[in-house]
Amino acid sequence: MAMNKRFLMKAMLGLSLALGLPLAAHAEDTLAKVKSAGVLKVGTETAFAPFDFINESGEHAGLNVDMFDEIGKELGVKIEWVTLPWDGVLPALEAGKFDMVAGPATITKARLERYRFTIPIAEATVALLKQAGDDSLSKPEDIAGKLVGSGKATAQLAQLQEFGKSLKGGVETREYVSFNEAYADLAAGRIVAVANSLPNIAYVAQQQSDTFAVVKPAFGQPSYFGFIGTKKPEDQSLLDAVDAAILKMKQDGRLGKMQEKWFGTTFDTPDTVPEPKV
Repeated sequence: MAMNKRFLMKAMLGLSLALGLPLAAHAEDTLAKVKSAGVLKVGTETAFAPFDFINESGEHAGLNVDMFDEIGKELGVKIEWVTLPWDGVLPALEAGKFDMVAGPATITKARLERYRFTIPIAEATVALLKQAGDDSLSKPEDIAGKLVGSGKATAQLAQLQEFGKSLKGGVETREYVSFNEAYADLAAGRIVAVANSLPNIAYVAQQQSDTFAVVKPAFGQPSYFGFIGTKKPEDQSLLDAVDAAILKMKQDGRLGKMQEKWFGTTFDTPDTVPEPKV
């Protein structure tokens, strides 16, 4: 019986190789499953304007919503959003709660070791947001010895802490579950600044110019935002398809129009994932 079973397994393996069939079951391929279900499940948070936020009408809005609407059209599927606090999004991706992450997230060396990123969709260089009229912060170095907020478990927080090491007296940091909470504390004077990516704080300052202003120049290393998937073999076809959709949107001008809509400017981003400096 054991001999017959081994013979049967070898025969099936030989047949698969002869016909060029994949050894793994087709159902394991994420892109195939997404297209079969007609739904792409995307994880994100909704406190990262202008990428993802809840607008005055109580609706999920932002660059990511617009982009994934277009990605859905390219793939022929609908988008189903799953929202969580940011520090829970990547663990939920690894647990298989959704197919990929919108976020977006800064492409960093540490994250590239663990996840696969799509090609960049916007710049992510870190800068500071301050209270409007605060003349004590005219350049990034002026935060030395002061309390500055940023998002918990974010690349922006990591860069703020690293920048603080270069300052005399360092910098005290406060971590927030969402950047909205950090902005509220900044408006109330409980912290002197918020470290976030330049596109995000430029949008906040534009929306609330009487309350906030951007400290220039940006202090972080030049970096980019991308969407995130896992490195599991079955997920690669999906991420390849998303990359192709983003590149098509970049080439036909759709991406530039969406950047102009949400940031008031466009970004010169590479067509491949660059070697990160952070």
